[in-house]
Amino acid sequence: MDVGEDARMIGRRVRQLRNSRGKSLRVVADLAGMSKSKLSLIERGEVALDSRSDIIALANVLQVAPSELTKLGIPALGDSVTDTAVEAVRIAFMAVDHDQPGGEVLPVEAVRARVLAVVDARCRDDRQDEAAVVLPGLVRDLHTSLAAGRDVAELLDLAVLLHTQGTGGWLRVVGGPLDLRRDAARLARQAAHDRDTPTARGIATVGTVGVMLAAGTFELALGELDSVAVPTASAESAQLAGMLALSRSLVAAADRRPADVDAAVEYAGELAQHTGEGNAYWMGFGPTNVGLWRMAGALEVGDYERAAAVAESLQPNVHPNLPRRAVYWVDYGRALSRLRGRQDRAVMALRRAEKMSPHHVLRNPFMPDVLAELLVRRPRRDALGVELRGMAHRAGLPG
Repeated sequence: MDVGEDARMIGRRVRQLRNSRGKSLRVVADLAGMSKSKLSLIERGEVALDSRSDIIALANVLQVAPSELTKLGIPALGDSVTDTAVEAVRIAFMAVDHDQPGGEVLPVEAVRARVLAVVDARCRDDRQDEAAVVLPGLVRDLHTSLAAGRDVAELLDLAVLLHTQGTGGWLRVVGGPLDLRRDAARLARQAAHDRDTPTARGIATVGTVGVMLAAGTFELALGELDSVAVPTASAESAQLAGMLALSRSLVAAADRRPADVDAAVEYAGELAQHTGEGNAYWMGFGPTNVGLWRMAGALEVGDYERAAAVAESLQPNVHPNLPRRAVYWVDYGRALSRLRGRQDRAVMALRRAEKMSPHHVLRNPFMPDVLAELLVRRPRRDALGVELRGMAHRAGLPG
């Protein structure tokens, strides 16, 4: 792969949009709240555009959707099954919206077994292709069974779980379109509203806030978090409350409110000391997960030294969910890629993440720019350089 203009595709898109708007580097940088030199480095592909706050700020200034800055013209390789399933999920959502889910009415026991199996497989073993095959039909059958009016309470609980940890979580990992992730969150939120319990509302809120973060609607995300209160009397509910606090911390980081980040993470840490390592609702809350979110918050505000230091204090294999362990290696690699003399270790961390969970590297919206920056900073054609170019190729960077 030639480390040239093609490898700096995202930065080039920012520059093209800026020029088409007739705005200077200084004007766009000032309006986006960053230095002129940083924006120049982004446009040249020498600094990755991998911060939600920077993406949202630039998108707002350039008057485009955030996804317009991070999407690639060439999709990641080898995902025909996933792409076909994404469209099947879209059609299933449309059918549900029009009260024509077109599935089968099944006993609640059968629906429960299928929902728990797909969520467990996706979270524990990262079987994204397995989820791709079963999710469209499961969405149809669950909502057809709900419409039949039997065992409604349990089916609503299953709908919240499916659309938060099943369809919503799967769409996030495989890089599904934001509109579909929003549909999954909406279905979870509607089911939680109908169920009307703190647990259902809390689970749905975790998924909804994730979509709002991706869309850059930080004020809406904060309002969503403020609207739900989960008691902490049981271990399961305390873990859910902890996940809501961690969600709040990332919203605050993306919205550039460091004091609120610290307060939310400290509260989550206190809860984690009482719960220990857990996996209520397949969210994996516990001391390790708090550390993983500390890393994410540090990355969001550009504190790469701190993100790397937190990473080096953790044992990611303690986390019960393989995809979350893969995220650890992605975030560790992102932090290392920005630190002088650690680019080789960054490549090794990202390659380890790809081996564990390819979608987390190949379809992560931040990764193309991170890989492009590494290509610029580390052009040597040794074994690690080959690994880096291979990842970039599989992630859809043009060569």
